[in-house]
Amino acid sequence: QLVESGGGLVQPGDSLSLSCAVSGGTFTPYIMAWFRQGLGKDRDFVSWIVWRGGNANYADSVKGRFTISRDNSKKTVYLQINSLKPEDTAVYYCAAARFNTGFHTFANPAFYDYWGQGTQVTVSS
Repeated sequence: QLVESGGGLVQPGDSLSLSCAVSGGTFTPYIMAWFRQGLGKDRDFVSWIVWRGGNANYADSVKGRFTISRDNSKKTVYLQINSLKPEDTAVYYCAAARFNTGFHTFANPAFYDYWGQGTQVTVSS
């Protein structure tokens, strides 16, 4: 129920914008997030944003380069990525949770009920 778009092949230093929409606007999320998974690596937290109020948080590795935002009317979350580095190469996944159950932290993939299909971002010269 999450549809992602925006990945691609870019050069170091380039910018890229990813988007993720709740398909058909079927639910209003409590929170949405981005994770990424490099080849052979775990799925790592990138950023989250609380739908009401817009509070956001970032992994230390992306602070200052990545910006998460959302469009309430479109039920879409965006990830603006600037100054891309080769180590940013990964499949990027968006995730959503309808409720805050309190069982996991927002940076834990287990918190989320819905996942996008993933979009590949490759940074290479």
